Amino acid sequence: MRDPQAEPSDLIRSVSRALRVLEAVGQSPRGLTVKQIARRCEFTVATTYHLVRTLAYEGYVIRRENGTYVVGLEIADRYRELVLAFRGPSAVTDRLRRAAAETGYTHYIGRFIGGRIAVTASAEGPRTPPFDDLVPGYDEAAHATALGKALLATMTPDQRWRFLKESGMRAYTSATLTSPEALDSDLAAGERRGMQIEIGQFRQGLACAAVVVVNDRDPERRVVLACALPPAELMSSAKVVRTRLLAAAHHLATVFAEQQ
Repeated sequence: MRDPQAEPSDLIRSVSRALRVLEAVGQSPRGLTVKQIARRCEFTVATTYHLVRTLAYEGYVIRRENGTYVVGLEIADRYRELVLAFRGPSAVTDRLRRAAAETGYTHYIGRFIGGRIAVTASAEGPRTPPFDDLVPGYDEAAHATALGKALLATMTPDQRWRFLKESGMRAYTSATLTSPEALDSDLAAGERRGMQIEIGQFRQGLACAAVVVVNDRDPERRVVLACALPPAELMSSAKVVRTRLLAAAHHLATVFAEQQ
């Protein structure tokens, strides 16, 4: 949701409109015609036609034989560049892969990016139930994931409430906490436990645990480490999970310190 009050005075309309076209096409896997894009973006057909032709020329959308447009391969290239920029030094990836191999659980790094909480790196483990959501660049569900909770817990109550007011607290499952008060209580319990957790709050049949790697005064330099695993394993082995996460976090903290 764009904030009209935050619109820059020097906004370049054509760039903004092109990005809205990309968003519309990206949200429609079956493709959209120019008229459908125009209707969704509330542009004239003529304006949309010029924008789509430019995006097609640059490779950001592709015209199919039936006249619809889908996202182009240039989007994949930009995503790979995003992943590389977020991931950090190769030592981060190596540590994540080692943790995933040792435990069998998929591991993630989370950070504040532009004021939002995002997954910035991951390594898959075979014992984690398969799901496709928590990939580098994912910046939703902070209140429903252990990764997000660990970062939310580093904020002051006022900062956290403002964050939640802006991002919302969507119910991903029947177990999702959807009020700031309930989340504050859950975060306090996580602080006492030495590890933030969630069980079935983001996805049914999935649990997640997270600890802080770096808690810097600058939010953009804060880092957390999380792992996803079957709920039964977290409930029966929480102390073991915490010990392993803290050990991996210690190694990662050294890596990030060397970047400074």
